[in-house]
Amino acid sequence: MQHVQTAMTRLRDLAASEPVATLAAAFSDAGHDLALVGGPVRDAFLGKPVTDLDFTTDAHPDRIIEIVGPIASAHWDIGREFGTIGARIHGEQVEITTYRADVYDGKSRKPVVSFGDSLAGDLHRRDFTVNALALALPRLELIDPTGGFDDLLNGVLRTPIDAEVSFGDDPLRMMRALRFTSQLGFHLDGDAFSAVVDLAPRIHNISLERVRDELVKLLLTDSPRAGIELFVETGLAELVLPELPALQLERDDAHQHKDVYEHSIKVLENAIALEGERGRDADLQLRLAALLHDIGKPATRKFVAGGRVTFHGHDWKGARLARKRLDKLRFDNDTIKAVSRLIELHMRLYNYEQAGWTDSAVRRFARDAGPQLDQLLLLIRADITTRNRRKMDRLQFAIDDLEDRLAQLREQEELDAIRPDLDGDEIMRILDLKPSRAVGEARNYLLELRLDEGPLGPEEAERRLRAWWHERGEA
Repeated sequence: MQHVQTAMTRLRDLAASEPVATLAAAFSDAGHDLALVGGPVRDAFLGKPVTDLDFTTDAHPDRIIEIVGPIASAHWDIGREFGTIGARIHGEQVEITTYRADVYDGKSRKPVVSFGDSLAGDLHRRDFTVNALALALPRLELIDPTGGFDDLLNGVLRTPIDAEVSFGDDPLRMMRALRFTSQLGFHLDGDAFSAVVDLAPRIHNISLERVRDELVKLLLTDSPRAGIELFVETGLAELVLPELPALQLERDDAHQHKDVYEHSIKVLENAIALEGERGRDADLQLRLAALLHDIGKPATRKFVAGGRVTFHGHDWKGARLARKRLDKLRFDNDTIKAVSRLIELHMRLYNYEQAGWTDSAVRRFARDAGPQLDQLLLLIRADITTRNRRKMDRLQFAIDDLEDRLAQLREQEELDAIRPDLDGDEIMRILDLKPSRAVGEARNYLLELRLDEGPLGPEEAERRLRAWWHERGEA
């Protein structure tokens, strides 16, 4: 009861704030209903910060504009076709949407927008009961026609109407269900779970961009495990990101290789924990790379003598698979490039660990990682999930040592900008060349020297360049 009283106090305080009170008064004076709806009401009861201010009303878009025009510093109608008008009132951005009673034909990816005539009807068409709560303004009455309040208390994610009808109307709600289980820490109602399993193929009716956006929101939650596991268990992952369920290699206790699927989720959780420890914002590229870093393993798995299993080349294979899948899901080029590069390089620590970290190896590691260096170090650290304490300590020490070496070399050599001691113009002047392939070859030669030996200085670099040129028979 105390929790409920606290939530109502928060909602009363929100209703009394200048932007909300001004908006409520304007609609009341105009003879129209107005209610705060969905996420803000839900989050007030969950004790979460209320960020987005979403309202619903019986007024149609043109009428909404007439009402908010005199009290808003700006307003926009980019969502007018869906009944939504945005406005800025006393510095706060709000969205007001006309009651909806959309019609779905089961074929189109978008509903035929139809305006409704009641708040209860609008709430019944929403995705989940916990998002179908409204606070009528200005009278501060909680409206809950679908039992959302009880579901909030019980931590249940349930649809306001029959789940098969709801998900059939808008299949994207199946992806939203995954996200909300992680975002809210709720469990999916049994009927809803069964409906997702049965209707999973309907996800193909939704544009890849919208599916991708929901997947991104899931990955950016604080604890995405529950949603990811539902993603796989319901069969949605097989249709959207099939490389993920493919990680569920058959358990083979005789060969004792780790559960790659479980390991991948754990690496994601480790990466999220490292973000928090280091005060970093949620990093989508790092999280995607953590979840997908081993997707090359199913295709490269081999059983060898002694009961061992190997995955040689899974880093390269995984990078190619990730690039292809992320491109299909319409991720931007920068994300595709960064994630595939992280996956490609995530085994580099183990390769260098055996040979020892020479200065040359450290420079090459930094050069190859480029702008993804910090992300790569976090991914490598997150990838340590062994229960063998001695092995864990050895790997952690190796990463600590690598980071120390990088810091030392960065301080000594400006490692962030590794380049040859001579630029292209200087090479052309010294060798009396015009722009050509030979200039690029000379630059690559000097870059290799720089990586192997560190800064040479212009005089020594020129001497070595002339000797190299002479040995080529070009002098």
